[in-house]
Amino acid sequence: MIKDSDLKKITTDVEGGLNQELKGVGTDTRQDLTNQLYVPLIGDHFNGHDFIEVAIAQGALAVFWQKDHPFPEHLTTKPVIYYVDDTLEALQQLAKVYRDKVDPKVIGITGSNGKTSTKDLVASVLKASFRTHVTKGNFNNHIGLPLTILNMPATTEILVLEMGMSAKGEIEVLSNLARPDIAVITNIGESHIEFLKTKMGISEAKLEILTGLTKGGVFVYDGDEPLLNKNYAVKTIRVGFEERHDYRIEAVVVTSDGTSFQLNHQTPFNIPLVGKHHAKNASYAVAIAHHLGVSDAAIQAGFDNMIKTGMRFEVTSKGPHQVINDAYNASPTSMCGLIDIVSDLETTKQKVLILGDMYELGEKTEDYHRMVGAYVTDKVDLLLTVGEAARHIKTNEQIKHHHFETRAALSTYLNQLSKPSLLAFKASRGMQLEKVIEQLTMNDLTNHGGL
Repeated sequence: MIKDSDLKKITTDVEGGLNQELKGVGTDTRQDLTNQLYVPLIGDHFNGHDFIEVAIAQGALAVFWQKDHPFPEHLTTKPVIYYVDDTLEALQQLAKVYRDKVDPKVIGITGSNGKTSTKDLVASVLKASFRTHVTKGNFNNHIGLPLTILNMPATTEILVLEMGMSAKGEIEVLSNLARPDIAVITNIGESHIEFLKTKMGISEAKLEILTGLTKGGVFVYDGDEPLLNKNYAVKTIRVGFEERHDYRIEAVVVTSDGTSFQLNHQTPFNIPLVGKHHAKNASYAVAIAHHLGVSDAAIQAGFDNMIKTGMRFEVTSKGPHQVINDAYNASPTSMCGLIDIVSDLETTKQKVLILGDMYELGEKTEDYHRMVGAYVTDKVDLLLTVGEAARHIKTNEQIKHHHFETRAALSTYLNQLSKPSLLAFKASRGMQLEKVIEQLTMNDLTNHGGL
């Protein structure tokens, strides 16, 4: 709950009087704003100030109002107006105020791949022992992160925040906003290499998460990544598959239902996620939970009740087929991870990889797509690619391969599959491969065309 006294730490230029606490903060007038603070943000193609009447109709009681925008004089109903120089900066400053007021233990998670799954795993194992608030969906940027902070209940004990980026300096802003007590880097991959040029540049950008780490804070990271193996001036916990790590992952078994693994020859764990890389993501959660005093039994109970974010390795059955929807985003590392999973899975079904374009790879776009193609093994029965860059995902002649220019053409082909198949989808967000899956769902995959 946000009080007038909290808002007046941001500005004392106020019109009206707030006589009750606000239950949250919103920026989208399409959503319910009842008893909330409305923050009108300004973008390249929109200006939230233009929607103040809608915000009032949606129930907003107060507003941050940028001083260089005249407030509409014709309004008969006005919220309490807090005048600020910049609404985005005011939103971020208020988030810092509220984070310090509630004072939860903050866990910040970043990485090229796996940060959303790790966030879900961490939240799942902690929520049974602590009042836990977590980033919803992909609210992981300079707007979404402060909104996540500002909408946590006042009784929150653990705040789990995902931190995304596309350029240097962005994680530093988020880290200084959140001031994490525990910082996590899941891995260093090729995502955003178009802007950061090298994996070293990506690792430097990810390591900005340490700039806001609180005194006595802990850094949990991928010990298998050479770019992260250095001396740090903070307490560290290394996680990985090598003997020297604080948490060594071993005895990994992957099935179509999930993954099991052990840490340091001790308690086995089972997670409802498929893939060796998810054993590492879950191991970050175990390390954090142990640091916070959570027992192995409680950790496993959390894994058993895990709630997954959509399009992160969602497994469903449709007609004679099994569908793996991992289409939220993609990089060469994560795409090769999916190839490993599909290759290693024991199934009687035909294994079909459906791969689309990977974005933000810059001048190496063609090379990275060719690399993915070379990584496909003969344990895959059929490779289907879609998009402009994905035409370079080529494999050896032993594997049947079709390329499609459009999602519509791909959907038509898939809807003719009659042989029971495992269909695994992955591409960058902009490819929107979930629309192909929706089309398959609509047809219930029951068409029989003899392919």
